[in-house]
Amino acid sequence: MMREVWSSEEVRNGNLLNSARKSSLPLLPHPLVSHPTALPHLQLTMASEAEKTFHRFAVFGESSGSGAEMNNKNFSKLCKDCHVMDGKTVTSTDVDIVFSKVKAKNARTITFVQFQEAMKELGQKRFKGKNPDEALEGIYKLMEGQDPATTGVTKATTVGAVDRLTDTSKYTGSHKERFDESGKGKGIAGREEVTDNSGYVSGYKGAGTYDKKDK
Repeated sequence: MMREVWSSEEVRNGNLLNSARKSSLPLLPHPLVSHPTALPHLQLTMASEAEKTFHRFAVFGESSGSGAEMNNKNFSKLCKDCHVMDGKTVTSTDVDIVFSKVKAKNARTITFVQFQEAMKELGQKRFKGKNPDEALEGIYKLMEGQDPATTGVTKATTVGAVDRLTDTSKYTGSHKERFDESGKGKGIAGREEVTDNSGYVSGYKGAGTYDKKDK
């Protein structure tokens, strides 16, 4: 079967349809005319969720960061926390190599667009046997709704620390003398040497009982 060949002039003038009507042959797509293929709606949605995760990891530990770019440390953390890095098909070395590959020369960070390129390459390693689009979707699923893990981060003790500081039973030396057995402060008597002018010998237990005995 012969196929009608359209001229470049007809393509530019938009006369493909008119030319086809002049012929009895069916209209076939011209090799010079390209039709952009849109990503499926699901993949666009997943990419949007992945970008949110990217921003959350990008600002982790970066108080002045905007979340628009991510450094190598946070990129590695994302790969680890989201299980993109499994230690077998994708290792920490793979992650470092891909980061260096997609970033601009002399740059220390990557944008989300560069991040997507990195994920496409890691996806081929993480999901062997799948085509690039399916592998990237698999990466997006791993990232969905993930936040930077804080396991192992030392948290400041508040109540416990205050309790320890105010527990007078653990005081020693001169500090111990400032409180009685119940923990109540002795005031000035606990801070200064007070002269005893009662006339009794220090430590005498019968102080104040003489007048009572005569009566």
